[in-house]
Amino acid sequence: MLSGRDAHGYAPIADYAVLGDGRTVALVARDGSVDWWPVPAIDAPPIFAALLEPAGGGYFCLQPEGEATSERRYVRGTNVLQTTYSTGRGTAMVTDALNSGAAGRLPWTELVRQVECSAGEVALTWRMVPGDRFRQASPFVKAHHGVPVARVGDQMLAVVTDNAGVAEAGPDAVGGQVRLRSGQRALISLVATDNEPVYVPCPASVYDRLARTTASWKDWSSYLPPGGRWEHAVERSALALKTLLYEPSGAIAAAATTSLPERVGSDKNYDYRYAWVRDSSYTLDAFMSLGLHEEVHGAVSWILSALRMSRGRLHVFYTMDGRVPDGEAEIGVPGYQGSRPVRAGNSARGQTQLGVYGDFFDMMARYAAGGHVLDDNTSRLMSGLADECCSSWQQKDSGIWELPDLQHYTISKIGCWVALDRACRLAEAGQLPRRNIERWRHEAAAVRAWVDERCWSAGMGSYTFYAGSEKLDAAVLLAGRTGFAEGERLAGTIEAVVRHLSRGPAVYRYSGMDEEENAFVACSFWLVSAMAHNGQVERACELMDGSVAMANDLGLFSEQVSPTTGELFGNIPQGLSHVALINAAHAVERAEQRRAS
Repeated sequence: MLSGRDAHGYAPIADYAVLGDGRTVALVARDGSVDWWPVPAIDAPPIFAALLEPAGGGYFCLQPEGEATSERRYVRGTNVLQTTYSTGRGTAMVTDALNSGAAGRLPWTELVRQVECSAGEVALTWRMVPGDRFRQASPFVKAHHGVPVARVGDQMLAVVTDNAGVAEAGPDAVGGQVRLRSGQRALISLVATDNEPVYVPCPASVYDRLARTTASWKDWSSYLPPGGRWEHAVERSALALKTLLYEPSGAIAAAATTSLPERVGSDKNYDYRYAWVRDSSYTLDAFMSLGLHEEVHGAVSWILSALRMSRGRLHVFYTMDGRVPDGEAEIGVPGYQGSRPVRAGNSARGQTQLGVYGDFFDMMARYAAGGHVLDDNTSRLMSGLADECCSSWQQKDSGIWELPDLQHYTISKIGCWVALDRACRLAEAGQLPRRNIERWRHEAAAVRAWVDERCWSAGMGSYTFYAGSEKLDAAVLLAGRTGFAEGERLAGTIEAVVRHLSRGPAVYRYSGMDEEENAFVACSFWLVSAMAHNGQVERACELMDGSVAMANDLGLFSEQVSPTTGELFGNIPQGLSHVALINAAHAVERAEQRRAS
């Protein structure tokens, strides 16, 4: 049997592939087990959660019998996974996907696993064990007219098979054995519905939808711009981000999972299945560079809807449907390799993070710069937020890293400058009312002077973590992207980060984190972007190559990486990591174009 798991049944985080259908995701381990599947949406409690609780969380495994080797890849331009198993008697390929329909997203959720034997004979066993959805349900499996159906609280899960030899059904699992010869195929598909009857398709229609799903992904990715030194990594990152896009609203989840630790055994285990304003802003920038206009408008429409639902108050993050999240709860499950607590919800919801002003205004300014026109309601809302930023920027806050220690964080002040700078630009372009533009200009200049005086260290030759500190923050590298810093000050900040926060291509978030957690993947790409903005093109290219190589074998990134072992840690796939990769690749490309002109 294939095995990459530890003695307690946990697979390495880098072993996981992601499937997506525009509403939810599934994570498939290298050994063929689906260990994470929230239904019906990405932020719902999971039916399969062996990722965090191997003994009782639920899973859906499909594995060859006996000794075998495996190779896996995504079908190029898709989120359809293919794993080829080779045994002593033959070779078979398993194709995994979350299916779509003729007109896009299906009204039910359909996880399909197709097996095709290409040589000799192959025997595989499969088993589906529904979990209790984080202690919210007691699953029960029973056959209805020959179709095994699991009831998990209000959810129904039908098991549709073809040539897959159902051997058992109930009361808490269903499984069977697949025996194929060269040229034969089999199918095991799970069809899930929530608080409604379950649709039971015929196997032929599931096969057809798998082919259509593959073609649909290829069609979508065919619109991505070709070329570039890191074309494959950019394409894979775009596809990973697409799995995090919640199509019903246009929101983009920060990550697909909750509570995967930044370091095993620590309590830094967070729920990232929400849409952060910060991440949405950076993602819009990436989508615009890729020409993904539908996704760009969807993200803008979502954030404006969320703001109106919260009566114009700009929060740090929102739910997938634009609501202000409830509080955080701890779930009584073991956690990844015993890392507790397992969290549902995120306590940062109530924090003050001044940087969100800059994230929101930069997002809207980039959108408007594409030739799009803001409506009157949006203009009035943004004008009010610019005034609010003028009154708020001198406060302490929790910063981009959501810290309990309130400080005058440099990146937060820079975010306020970005907000007021963009407000002025939009007003000058006729997109915002001009009545308060002089105040915005005055306060923007005041913010810049305050940062340059209090957040610059002559001794370090760098912008610092917060006012009066000699500590460093890799997030300040984003000052190059926003236009706040350039020339010698950006160059000095780059050098300080390289000296004090970098370990090869890996970069820690801020001073002292090398003792508490692993390196933060996005920071490596932020450093690449800063070098590119500073004209250090060769250096940026070298770092970009090393940073791209930190992905798993499928090109996926989690939140953090060990500089010493290369192991991935934290939630996966992590949107910010992939957004930063795309933006870094385009920053280098633009720098090369400037140098050539």
